[in-house]
Amino acid sequence: MERSAVAGAPCSSMMSDNDISSEEQKAIDLTSEVFETSACERRVRVTVPRTEINGYFDKEFAELAETAHMPGFRVGKAPRKLVERRFRKEIVDRVKHVLVVDSLGQVTDSAEFTPISEPDLDMSALVLPEEGDFVFEFSIEVRPDFDLPEWKGLKLERPVRDFSSDDVDRAVKRVLSRYSDLEETTEPAALGDYLSADITVRGEGETLQSVEDELIKVSPSLSFHDGAVEDFDKLAVGAKVGDVITGRVTLSVDAPNEAFREKEVEVEFRIKKVERESLPNVTEGFLQRLGYDTEADFRDAVLDSLKRQLEHEQHRRARKQITNGLTVSATWELPPSLLKRQMEREFHRTIMELQRSGYSQEEIIARLNSIRQNSAANTAQSLKEHFILEKIAEIEKVEDAPEDYDTEISLIAAQHNVSPRRVRAQIEKAGHMDILRNQIIERKVLGMINEHAVFTDVPFIWNEQAEDGIEAVDWPLGGEPDAIDEATKEDLKAVHQEIDEKKRVDPNVRVQ
Repeated sequence: MERSAVAGAPCSSMMSDNDISSEEQKAIDLTSEVFETSACERRVRVTVPRTEINGYFDKEFAELAETAHMPGFRVGKAPRKLVERRFRKEIVDRVKHVLVVDSLGQVTDSAEFTPISEPDLDMSALVLPEEGDFVFEFSIEVRPDFDLPEWKGLKLERPVRDFSSDDVDRAVKRVLSRYSDLEETTEPAALGDYLSADITVRGEGETLQSVEDELIKVSPSLSFHDGAVEDFDKLAVGAKVGDVITGRVTLSVDAPNEAFREKEVEVEFRIKKVERESLPNVTEGFLQRLGYDTEADFRDAVLDSLKRQLEHEQHRRARKQITNGLTVSATWELPPSLLKRQMEREFHRTIMELQRSGYSQEEIIARLNSIRQNSAANTAQSLKEHFILEKIAEIEKVEDAPEDYDTEISLIAAQHNVSPRRVRAQIEKAGHMDILRNQIIERKVLGMINEHAVFTDVPFIWNEQAEDGIEAVDWPLGGEPDAIDEATKEDLKAVHQEIDEKKRVDPNVRVQ
């Protein structure tokens, strides 16, 4: 059965290298009942007969008897009953673990659902009975069942552009800006200048954030994790050292500070410096520092980056148009726990997608802020898109190949001017190779859909895409949520009610 990597590893990852693999272990004579609790969740009850449990004990004790060290006996010569009494506790724990893992693998491999996360199962709470069958339950998130909509012959708009020399000039200036010097000026701030300011955010009479010496560019929009100061340039142009300017922002529906979601806050900027950008000269030494032999090589690389951004925009718009059409009937209720976990994965997916497409760190932060400001809705849509594209990949047998990873990693490495080996190591260490796989598979599926689509070319307004006047700040206006209050008597009562419910549905549950 094909497994999704959208929100977690397959169930078999619970098994250690020393455990019995599902391939070596014969099928267990168990029974399972699956209950649909929602479109993306299943509750599964597993019953393992006593005969199977005894078989696992016999196998473990037989192996242990050959190597057990018992006083007064040579290795492997101690009586079986004596070995059982001496190592009973250790063997019970091991049998329980191996039996549960084998059962989980068998149930999820044979079930009529595709798991997208690890089972919600507390191994330490399970008790292996001394007599009778072993019964345990778990919840698991699954890909929803749905009929695949027609995806061939879609009518799509495709942005196109032949980049001019002026386009490259503007892009070169943006690259040089990353290496510019800032020179303090006594003149009033102008569009494109930088302000060093102390920022204070207030709401309902309390201070939510206070940040000193934040460096911000005078731009039409100043974006934070949970909101944006629109028309910031109208506030900041003409400001001088010592001035205090104030804006008002309504925090987003998904602001980290839940108490202030969709509430208005006041953002105060106390100007400490006005600085003007001085771009570096494109000398031979500067070019070598960036890894180029000539200015022509540098400009070619910038043009290549623009083409990759155009490709990314074509991919993004195609995905949006395709999935908007295909997800019209995708009205599944997605579990909050799945959405919460997937939000972070969506950030990482976006980062890798933008990195391989030649976007700068500042542009990536701006895009992430936009996602964060409506993260639940964005994540829900992305999950639905992923489920549909993944199902197409499964039916059409679209697979990833080693060279696909080499291509993706090389593009990310080129953006950061580091070695592909280092990028691969970072991705593997962070556990994001499955995100990269999703990205590869989805791009291949979208390419296949594009082959069967009917396109209408529309202009790609690159200046609006690449220079949209957004300055991004990498923190939330409303701050992080307050610490959790100490549990009340009502909280404890609710916990005990939940424990009683768990005992009712799972006879083996053990509560500490």
